Amino acid sequence: MMPDLGKYAGDVLMAYGVTLLLLALLIWRSLARSAKMKRLLKEAEERRNHG
Repeated sequence: MMPDLGKYAGDVLMAYGVTLLLLALLIWRSLARSAKMKRLLKEAEERRNHG
């Protein structure tokens, strides 16, 4: 299933690991920012409608 990486196996696997970590961080950050913006928009709409 996985190709023989020879003497570069550690480097390649580390690169994959770093890439997956960075992707996970970007996804987490995007979801967190989206939730924050939705909350702020809802608060602004409530102030506009009730105040």
